[in-house]
Amino acid sequence: MHSKEKLPVMVLVGRPNVGKSTLFNRLTGTRDALVADFPGLTRDRQYGYGEYEGRRFIVVDTGGLSPAAGDALAELAEAQAQMALDEADAILFLTDGRAGLSPADQTIARALRKRGRPVQVVVNKSEGLGKEAAAEFFRLGLGDPVLISAEHGQGVEALLEQLLQPFVSQLTAHASRSPDADGTVRVAVIGRPNVGKSTLVNRLLGEERVLAGDQPGTTRDSISVPFRYDGRDYVLVDTAGIRRRARVTEHVEKISVIKSLQAVERAHVVIALVDARDEIGVHDARLLGLVAEFGRGLVLAVNKWDGLDPGFRARVREAVDFKLPFLDFMPVHYISARDGTGLDKLMRDVQAVADASRRELKTPELSRALERMVFEHQPPAIIGRRIKLRYAHPGGRDPITIVIHGNQTEKLPLSYKRYLINEFRKVFKLKGLPLRLTFKTSDNPFKGKKNILTARQQMKRKRMIERRRR
Repeated sequence: MHSKEKLPVMVLVGRPNVGKSTLFNRLTGTRDALVADFPGLTRDRQYGYGEYEGRRFIVVDTGGLSPAAGDALAELAEAQAQMALDEADAILFLTDGRAGLSPADQTIARALRKRGRPVQVVVNKSEGLGKEAAAEFFRLGLGDPVLISAEHGQGVEALLEQLLQPFVSQLTAHASRSPDADGTVRVAVIGRPNVGKSTLVNRLLGEERVLAGDQPGTTRDSISVPFRYDGRDYVLVDTAGIRRRARVTEHVEKISVIKSLQAVERAHVVIALVDARDEIGVHDARLLGLVAEFGRGLVLAVNKWDGLDPGFRARVREAVDFKLPFLDFMPVHYISARDGTGLDKLMRDVQAVADASRRELKTPELSRALERMVFEHQPPAIIGRRIKLRYAHPGGRDPITIVIHGNQTEKLPLSYKRYLINEFRKVFKLKGLPLRLTFKTSDNPFKGKKNILTARQQMKRKRMIERRRR
């Protein structure tokens, strides 16, 4: 995939406890990164999508640099941070404005200068401090420092405006993520190393277009290949699986998550490939969760299904249900990429998910569907007063969002929300697509307002009172 089609990557680095995880949460609008007043809490890379004024980007929170000697976990965290730096379009070097410049900051600055990538020094925890707080950080030799408070959000918008400016042209091209006008469906194949992504792509193409082998990490970058399948046009994207760097990482194989996320951004449908002979791990679940958060259609393919005995197959099916319960909307296929078993059904679902992704939802249709759902299964009563759901309308895409108006909606139980999501997905055939419901409680517009009578109404009211007294 050409570089101009990739989301920019911002990597947060710095010594421990300068607020990297807090800034990560601020940029992504989540609480995914653990935050506490304890140095070195983040041991691994954390990935997320950020958005500012319609412009998307990828944020990577690292475990910090400059580990203490002899701390094996800290050294592993630093190795992961170094991997993230290799993928960065912009490096945010966080420092602590209250603690001031430290020798560790200067050590990190020297290492960053050697990389030749854009670095922005960010002076965090600067709330209540004047511009003079940034003066000593000029000594790092990395340009003008920017003062922010990640915890309170001060200066973060200005920082994003500055960082995203070089990428405006490529980000504008990402505004339309609906299927192409000519019907071409872009499909990203993601998964851990050696699960058979390249083998699957080659089997679908009917030729050895992508290098495949038993060595994990054969694919080093995302590769886009156009092809036709059953009379339809597709572009397949085979993503990188691993980045083996140093000996410390040989025991902890990592997905090249950034490459996968960039491929996901340009895809209409994502095929998540897992190995039936290997356990579904936390990295699989995290990556799939990010795909769902981004609103992409998902199809799960459990590969290497050939030759497994019935008992083992039953355990694999149970593991899929147990490890990925939050992705119950996702079609699951058990395939053999090598032999081609199950690929026809897999591609039929890929096309069904692509068709669902271009479906337009309209307010009248949504409201009628909601009315029928409420009629068939009414919301519960809260303290003798029944929750009422009045109407629904579209609230956005990526993921598809439906806004529902009513009263006491904040008291609607989770089980009823799940019922609504399942019914909407069934009625509008939103197969394989994440769906989000937003509830709004409609207040009485006349509540707290005094009705001021006109002079004529006051005279009429006075006459009525006098008649009652007679």
